[in-house]
Amino acid sequence: MEVKLNKNALAKREAVAEIAEKIKAAHSVVIVDTSGVTVEEITALRAKFRAAGVDYKVLKNTLVRRALDDLGIKELDELLVGPSAFAFGMTDAVAPAKILSDYIAEDKAKKFTIKAGLMDGQFMDPKAVSALAKLPPKDVLLAKMMGSLNAPITNFVGVLSATLRSLVYAVDAVRKQKEGVE
Repeated sequence: MEVKLNKNALAKREAVAEIAEKIKAAHSVVIVDTSGVTVEEITALRAKFRAAGVDYKVLKNTLVRRALDDLGIKELDELLVGPSAFAFGMTDAVAPAKILSDYIAEDKAKKFTIKAGLMDGQFMDPKAVSALAKLPPKDVLLAKMMGSLNAPITNFVGVLSATLRSLVYAVDAVRKQKEGVE
């Protein structure tokens, strides 16, 4: 007996599969409550997300819940209630958290609230998302790491050159002393 799916059920399955793929592909996902947010505010926020390479979507909680179940992520089930929007960090894990935290700090009415987040499939509570937002950008972290790796070599070269410089000064002093004596 063959079971035929109606077009609506098939479309929902496809949507769940797309959401699951998007979650898997993203470095991080930040979930926000958007109660009382105006279209103008969302548009301004979308522009900031677009500039940072963040994909911002308003999705149905039931479809997201199914996608998360397919991925084996259960921690977000009770948080997926009410109006929810999802910021997917496709290129930078810190960008969604940083943009949202900055926007929330500027928002006088406090309309946006961070519900939770995911980073590489691991659950993050709102405090962890805020901590993620405080990290410096990826290029700054890489520069600091390269500086840390370069420091011992630079110090070693400095010590060697100081030793050679001291030797040259000593030889020069001996030369001057002998020239003065002879």
